[in-house]
Amino acid sequence: MTFLTIGHRGVMGVEPENTLRSYLRAERSGMDVIALDLRLSKDGALVALHDPEVDRTTDGSGAVANLTLAELRGLDAGQGERVPVFDEVLDTVRAPLQASVRDHGTVGALAELLLRRDLTSRVDVASPDATVLAEAARLAPGVRTTLLAPSPADDVVARALGAGASTVSLDVRLLSLETVEAAHAAGLRVVGGRVDTLDLLRLARALGLDGAVTGYPEIRSTGRFTA
Repeated sequence: MTFLTIGHRGVMGVEPENTLRSYLRAERSGMDVIALDLRLSKDGALVALHDPEVDRTTDGSGAVANLTLAELRGLDAGQGERVPVFDEVLDTVRAPLQASVRDHGTVGALAELLLRRDLTSRVDVASPDATVLAEAARLAPGVRTTLLAPSPADDVVARALGAGASTVSLDVRLLSLETVEAAHAAGLRVVGGRVDTLDLLRLARALGLDGAVTGYPEIRSTGRFTA
């Protein structure tokens, strides 16, 4: 099976995260998938931001949900980049995408867009909330989903299966061979997160993972040759 390299918020280790600049560099670096985060603006636009507030990643302040799209677009997201809307991302890069959402309002807006633009085969929906994934599957039949697990709890496989997810994604440093084997036995793919060094890439390969999430483009170029 192919080992996937997934660009974390583009390639956030070297570019401003969740910006078009970062996504384009991830695509040009050969990342198999680009992972990004979506939130709803005050006026209902799907924007690419990870945090519930804009303070860390822009020159602004306040909650994303309290800012209009125009207000968000006026912020500097790093090196002069603007906060992108999801439609803009879809039109800028051609790579498959993994869109992380954390609430039912956002997943509803995302599902509507996926159906309208016929994107269920291109965009994977990810969330730490199994009920959000189940809602994505209900609203956009056929969409692939990934459970983002904060830790390898005993019920991670059951939670993923219950939500209809095809993949579980956990911090590679928290994964055990037992968790990986249990997930594989249940027919799930397992992806390791925060694989940002060669040592962690070697660990991901040794564990028999199906892919790695990384913020560094060089992981893609070396991943094919690391045993």
